[in-house]
Amino acid sequence: MKMTPAMTMAQENMQPGVITEEGFLGDETIPVVDMIARDEGEMRDAGLSFVDTAKRLAYFMEEGQKGLGEPVTIDDKWLIRVVDPRGQLPCPFKDGFFHKMTAQITRKETNESVVVTDLSIHLLREHHFIEGKGSRFRLEPQVMKRVLFD
Repeated sequence: MKMTPAMTMAQENMQPGVITEEGFLGDETIPVVDMIARDEGEMRDAGLSFVDTAKRLAYFMEEGQKGLGEPVTIDDKWLIRVVDPRGQLPCPFKDGFFHKMTAQITRKETNESVVVTDLSIHLLREHHFIEGKGSRFRLEPQVMKRVLFD
């Protein structure tokens, strides 16, 4: 897939040290459009929709905020802990600013977790970007399926 000027700018913004110390690309060096195309296939293979998965993550984030930094149990299946260090991060695609809020969503029966930020929910929903492999905040489709859905 061809990199547009907007995608080239977004990939530059995703480099380590531009928006965050670690960046968004993990260990990957392929063009971001190729990452997105691959990850769209991985989401499809997992049976996940970008919009529905983003809604589910946002729901857990919202419920977890009620704990004011302490863990919250939902439906006796998930343990959510939200940390809000204050401040905001810009989207690498330059379409907004997002709280630095982070949620760890743990499936109690397996102890498997997904770590998500307000920005990563936006990137998932609006840009189909789940971060590069090796990134600390990468949203692996198969892991999301196991952790978030029954």
